[in-house]
Amino acid sequence: MTDTIERKMPRISGFAALLLELAAMAATVCWFVGTVPALDRTGPAFGFWASLIAFTLECVAMGGFFVVQPNEAKVFTFFGRYAGSVRESGFSWTNPFTVRKSVSLKTRNFGSQVLKVNDAHGNPIEIAAIFVWRITDSAKALFNVNDCESFVSVQSETALRVLAGRYPYDSDEQGRISLRANQDEIALELRKELHSRLEVAGVTIDEARLSHLAYAPEIAQAMLRRQQAAAVIAARRLIVDGAVGMVKMALDDLESQGVVKLDNERRASMVNNLLVALVSENEAQPVINTGTLYA
Repeated sequence: MTDTIERKMPRISGFAALLLELAAMAATVCWFVGTVPALDRTGPAFGFWASLIAFTLECVAMGGFFVVQPNEAKVFTFFGRYAGSVRESGFSWTNPFTVRKSVSLKTRNFGSQVLKVNDAHGNPIEIAAIFVWRITDSAKALFNVNDCESFVSVQSETALRVLAGRYPYDSDEQGRISLRANQDEIALELRKELHSRLEVAGVTIDEARLSHLAYAPEIAQAMLRRQQAAAVIAARRLIVDGAVGMVKMALDDLESQGVVKLDNERRASMVNNLLVALVSENEAQPVINTGTLYA
């Protein structure tokens, strides 16, 4: 496939061309009127035919005027060959034998459908995204693809599927990117993936972000229980770490202040009692020991 790249189309100001056109047509009409008296004597002369041809060409030249709206480009072809594009808004004139088509350069949104795919761990998930895109090369958008909007739609959903299969929904590994926890990184990767796919169509992706992310219904309950279990384990780990630190601090303070001298067995019993009191979910019930551990 030949890659067509946008280039500027030669043009002149439409107002200047219109003044020249009107002046030329007025001169041609005067020329034609001046040849009419001679028709009765000698018949049609060179001036008569020349004025008619000139007037015809001037009428054809009127077809060279065109208007470009803001955020729009006009793409011109000349007998089947790409001639150039005009992005500057306003009234202009160019070769009247060219065929022109309008291409919108406005920023557009595209929301993908909710897709059911497998993540990197093979878990079925539901995913969707919103894309903000615009055409930056009018020639590529018009000549390199059949339907630019349809092409963006299909390639966006394809890129989303590829990205979803590259990363897990959630990751227990430290430092590994996941779809749920690393939204900014995933958005950046999605833009890169789309850029490589849409460059041929002259399209730039300004933003791409996930709009929907969830486990598929058939595993949603199981994954919810897994997340709850992981949260409980993390909470327990935090509680135990805190309790160990508090027990160490209590024992160090008791010995440094000379409150009590503890041998290894009493120290172990103290640690056991303190950990039970700090870690237990139920309120601790104090027990007064009036004897000795060695009785």
